[in-house]
Amino acid sequence: MLALVAMQMVVFNYIHLFGYATPLPFVYLLLLFPLGTDRWSILLWGFVCGLLCDITSLSLGVGMAAMTLVAFIQPPLLQLMIPKDAVEDMQPGYDTMGFWGYFRYAFLLTFIFVIAYFLFQVFNFFHPLDFLISMLSSFVLTFFFCLTFEAIRYKLSTQR
Repeated sequence: MLALVAMQMVVFNYIHLFGYATPLPFVYLLLLFPLGTDRWSILLWGFVCGLLCDITSLSLGVGMAAMTLVAFIQPPLLQLMIPKDAVEDMQPGYDTMGFWGYFRYAFLLTFIFVIAYFLFQVFNFFHPLDFLISMLSSFVLTFFFCLTFEAIRYKLSTQR
């Protein structure tokens, strides 16, 4: 978790592809919480992770609010998307949900996060085209990083 937040603070905050796309892969932390995790602990982790990223990027609570929203949504969404015969402490991933199952789960949570992040950040619609381009390009970049991190985690877990 700390490595992901540190990468966001040191590397990802300074990437702005074509002036629009900014990766926000610290949402990947919330994608990893197992099924049986207490809701308050997910909310606390989302709040703290968002707060740490906000402090370093000077974004005044935007990441904190978006991460807390996604942390609130994560448990019921995971419950809806897991197989019915899943174990109680199942951790979402390629190995437990399959590629397409995890793809849908990560897609929805990442999309909700990016929409919330940009709505909280902009809070107006004076430049709707710029807003949509920034939001969609950041979503694609963030989603790409989340899938890449999961592929690396899956590869490392199968090599053991």
